[in-house]
Amino acid sequence: MAEIKTELLFKIVLEVPSILDLGETPYGSRRIARVGGGTFEGPKMKGRVLDGGGDWLLLRRDGVLQLDVRLTLETEDKQHVYMTYRGYRHGPKDVIDRLNRGEAVEPSLYYFRATPYFETASQKYTWLNGICAVATGLREPSGPTYHVFQVL
Repeated sequence: MAEIKTELLFKIVLEVPSILDLGETPYGSRRIARVGGGTFEGPKMKGRVLDGGGDWLLLRRDGVLQLDVRLTLETEDKQHVYMTYRGYRHGPKDVIDRLNRGEAVEPSLYYFRATPYFETASQKYTWLNGICAVATGLREPSGPTYHVFQVL
């Protein structure tokens, strides 16, 4: 069986200035986070995250935080890329409580993974339309940071 290999695509830092708490729904506790911007940089591309993205968060009854994120990236050469990803964050209750209070927590103490996909009309970045990616995350008080890897 072939081994899965990856290479760093970019590091992305997101700014999350506000979160709207919708409360308990039939599926769990629903929150909607506005992504107010951010930056990304890697060996093949870098730029900024445009204001207006969001994360539709669901804290499931089993304690897993389910992410559903949509962003628009603008590369330094003014090309636009739509990025969407789903993911999970969970861990021991005391660790998650510390994260929720805005404390810095060592990322190895909790699970935070995502599967990004990309869509663009840019000829320069058209290769993004056909790749799979995985990401590891960490939660900072201002928002999440991810290391995004292209699956080769």
